[in-house]
Amino acid sequence: MEEEEDVGRLINQFRWSDYLVFAGMLVVSAVIGVYYACIGGKQSTTNEFLMAGRNMGTFPVAMSLIASFMSAITLLGTPAEMYQFGTLYMLIAFSFLLVIPATISIYLPIFYRLQVTSAYEYLELRFNRVVRCMGSATFSVQMCLYMAVVVYAPALALSQVTGIGVYPSVTAIFVVCIFYTAVGGMKAVMWTDTVQVIIMYTSMVGIIIKGHFDVGGFAAVWEANNSTGRIEFTK
Repeated sequence: MEEEEDVGRLINQFRWSDYLVFAGMLVVSAVIGVYYACIGGKQSTTNEFLMAGRNMGTFPVAMSLIASFMSAITLLGTPAEMYQFGTLYMLIAFSFLLVIPATISIYLPIFYRLQVTSAYEYLELRFNRVVRCMGSATFSVQMCLYMAVVVYAPALALSQVTGIGVYPSVTAIFVVCIFYTAVGGMKAVMWTDTVQVIIMYTSMVGIIIKGHFDVGGFAAVWEANNSTGRIEFTK
């Protein structure tokens, strides 16, 4: 029994190539921050630092928005949710068919015309400073609670495969994120998000393809889930 546990522990540990990819990811993120701090605009004004000079292309902006939705909760929690309760979770995607067009046609044109930095600045223009402060304070509390879970999830997963403790993992993640954000501003954040999204989607597609080959193809995956009642749209 102890030998089986040791073998399982060894299988779940990072190899040198895994450590190389992980370290490379952190280094690339830090380098992007240094680049935009020293060369790429130098973030010498508030507009450049907070708003990326309002001249970023569609691709990095879109990738950054995707990264905002693709947290560790999404990557770790969604597969577990669908494995446990089935494909009914996919119905949440239909809400985006209403939310995204409404945001594009109603909210974004107003924010763009007003040239506001955030939604809280709009609240002050629309109502008063008290409403702005209340909204900002509520969001700050919500983000403190949210970030605790978002950072803890990947740190916990990292500690399981590397043997590094949860607190050192959390510290490493925060230090790198704070560094490239503080020195590189919004441009560094957007391009770092772009790199992260590309890596995440490439990894997910690779896992899906390999998983299909390992179990015998898409038909085998569908049949296995359908036979266990996870494909709820066919009932």
